[in-house]
Amino acid sequence: MSRSMRPLYILAAVCLAPFVASFALYFFWTPSGGQVNYGTLVPPRPLPEISLRTPAGEALALRELRGKWVLLTVDAAACDETCAKKLYATRQARTMTGKERERVQRLWLIAGAGAPPAGLAAAHPDLRIAVADPALLAALPAAPEGGIFLIDPLGNLILRYPTDPDIKKLHKDIGRLLYASRIG
Repeated sequence: MSRSMRPLYILAAVCLAPFVASFALYFFWTPSGGQVNYGTLVPPRPLPEISLRTPAGEALALRELRGKWVLLTVDAAACDETCAKKLYATRQARTMTGKERERVQRLWLIAGAGAPPAGLAAAHPDLRIAVADPALLAALPAAPEGGIFLIDPLGNLILRYPTDPDIKKLHKDIGRLLYASRIG
């Protein structure tokens, strides 16, 4: 190799190295974990079009929530500490979305009889509360009281979060979905 061609070869190698490295990483390296979402994916299933009732007796159709992302919790009317943590997590995750907050709704389904505590409505002004319908509870995965569900704008159940979720990770999932979604 002549002395005058050496700089040209070095320059070509430096310019081609990023392309070769990106090709090798793309085809031969898989990151550990392989999952970017925090929530557990559930097989997408449409929820039945049911008309629910609020504790005050007013009608609330699931159809009204179409076009919005819905954070759904199912708990007894007494709302123990676990229920309060779930409601707090959904409120904080929704608030953290900032200007996109109106695209996310929160729904608490009351399983069983009873009315929610009086101070709960004041602490969660954006929370929609309805009495759970047995047909809707049957459409949810087993033990619906054990987590938080995310419903897409088309009415499909898509993600399940733990009972005591990491609020930042929950918000990150919602933020990613809001960014990618053109509906809702």
